[in-house]
Amino acid sequence: MIVGMHRFLLHNDQIRDTSEVLLMPGQVGLMNGWGVFSTIRVFDGILFAYERHWARMKRDAELLRVPMPAEPEQLENMLLALVEANNARNATLRVAIVRNRGGLFEGPAVSRDYDIIAFTTEVKDWGKGVNLGVVRQARHAASPFAGTKMLSWSFNLCWYEAAVANGFHEVVLLNERDEVSECTSANIFAAKGNVVWTPPLDSGCLPGITRELLLHELQVPNYKLIEKTLRLNDLQDADEVFITSTTRELLGVLSIEHITVNRNNEARLALQSAFSQYVDAYVAKRTATV
Repeated sequence: MIVGMHRFLLHNDQIRDTSEVLLMPGQVGLMNGWGVFSTIRVFDGILFAYERHWARMKRDAELLRVPMPAEPEQLENMLLALVEANNARNATLRVAIVRNRGGLFEGPAVSRDYDIIAFTTEVKDWGKGVNLGVVRQARHAASPFAGTKMLSWSFNLCWYEAAVANGFHEVVLLNERDEVSECTSANIFAAKGNVVWTPPLDSGCLPGITRELLLHELQVPNYKLIEKTLRLNDLQDADEVFITSTTRELLGVLSIEHITVNRNNEARLALQSAFSQYVDAYVAKRTATV
């Protein structure tokens, strides 16, 4: 299923048609992937977990020296205007903050320190599960930029395209220590009995919002979620493996290249139920305050 942009996008503080020419080659961030982004689910017109997405973008922007809007409410209001313009009350929203100045090839016509670009799409159907390939040496956990969600995303896109070409849906990315880190656009979990593991942030993985909520917000009876260094043999020994992301929520792993995985699904289903209840409660609370 190919998901395309809706008709309107957000460019700074204006809602514009996607057919308009709005960007310039002199924008340093566009030419060099210098910026940050986040993908947000829209439920009934509410930006789910927006405050967490803002906090992560702000932290990454500070590390990458990318200027940001001063207040989270300023950006949120602009994104909500985009949701309204596209009638995208249940959709996926992508927002990027692009740095415009600096570097060696700054264009003379650039008048802003940064650009805000956002668009919405329909929610993608990811199917009943994923088959994963494996890529070694794909994450450098010791890098100071490990775990940042930056616009320089071409490595991930290349691995994703190669995975699809080879009959997989995604890939497990290993770090320089041959530890499991994450997928190109998802975190990974493994369950054994009533214990659910996910790689720690020092594996080089992205601190995904769904991952964060599962670890620190959800209380699921009889299940314990912890961070643990994982290797491929740990995934093989697990009762089940699943991946998480904003767009996928919790999606089961059907197979992993070169190893056998079990498909118990009990932990994933229990956690998905709790996560769905959390989403419903969040949306209800935010709707009541609008």
